[in-house]
Amino acid sequence: MKKSKLTLFLAVLLSGSILFSSCIGSFSLTTKLHGWNNNIGNKFVNELVFLAFCILPVYEISLMADYLVLNSIEFWSGSNPIAESTHHIKGENSNFLVKSHKKGYTIINEDTNTSMDLVFDKNDKSWSAVCNGKNVKLMTFIDDNHVDMYNANGEAVTIELSQAGVLTYQDMVKNNMEWVACR
Repeated sequence: MKKSKLTLFLAVLLSGSILFSSCIGSFSLTTKLHGWNNNIGNKFVNELVFLAFCILPVYEISLMADYLVLNSIEFWSGSNPIAESTHHIKGENSNFLVKSHKKGYTIINEDTNTSMDLVFDKNDKSWSAVCNGKNVKLMTFIDDNHVDMYNANGEAVTIELSQAGVLTYQDMVKNNMEWVACR
């Protein structure tokens, strides 16, 4: 009788350990995006790209994709789907398809069938958002110490890649939230 109670206890304990195991996941998409962001240039370029990606909600979309989809797939299947170049993201109001390619990323709203590309042009060292046939430059690298950041009107503001330059850009963003690429 003692052996069957012990067996039942161990069976319940093992079942419970499976049910209560953590499914936090590795947040691979956000980790890769953050790793890429940290290796663009010096710390000031990295900060400017980070701020631009927060305004464009690139980081928010990647976190949501990791949290809602990719970590769940990783938990249940045991494999990491981030190795794929196409990802489906379910948002609160829309579903998105994110495809990576040599020049950047394409983000497709599957519900409205609209898309936006984030494209890096190696010739002029710039990042642009392309949507509805409209190409909007977000940032151009001038030299190792300066970048041009563009507002919604296409006006360039040269930012020094220093702490003071990043603070200037942060103030401009706080005072003018019209820095959205596709309207």
